[in-house]
Amino acid sequence: MILTDRQILAEIKAGSIVVKPFYRKYLGSNSYDVHLGKWLAMYTEEILDCKAHNTIRHFRIPTEGIILVPSKLYLGVTEEYTETHRHVPFLEGKSSIGRLGIDIHATAGKGDIGYCNTWTLEISVRQPVRIYAGMPIGQLIYFEVAGDVEIPYFRKKNAKYVKRSTKPVESMMWKNFR
Repeated sequence: MILTDRQILAEIKAGSIVVKPFYRKYLGSNSYDVHLGKWLAMYTEEILDCKAHNTIRHFRIPTEGIILVPSKLYLGVTEEYTETHRHVPFLEGKSSIGRLGIDIHATAGKGDIGYCNTWTLEISVRQPVRIYAGMPIGQLIYFEVAGDVEIPYFRKKNAKYVKRSTKPVESMMWKNFR
């Protein structure tokens, strides 16, 4: 089941869901709107290697925005830091973003119970489009789960994305080959 606005508020009050900063006006009937942070990143190499640590360069989104172009992958980040201790969070793009031809994730829309961080976005566009820091970019939806979690994400020895960051984080796929 998906949590409703009242259930999300109750879980925030109980501390099992954390959203910072949290503004009531961004709470929908069954989701919470998240916003694009001020940092983007791009890979430094044209050809990526799944077994290698592919490096990225970070850059700030200027006040006047930045134009994204097709055929490039941009890594973005949410302004919001989140924690989810009893529910499975899903991040989906807002329909207004989709209608501009912007995808905010390729395959990584689901978080894990115990994920505590900002969300890195895998942004691609269908045609050139100007984006801005602080714009609504996605919505978090929380699903109830059956049963208790044995080891939450932040305690897993092989968890690759636990280091707190306000900037986009590159793929850590290479760690799977060690």
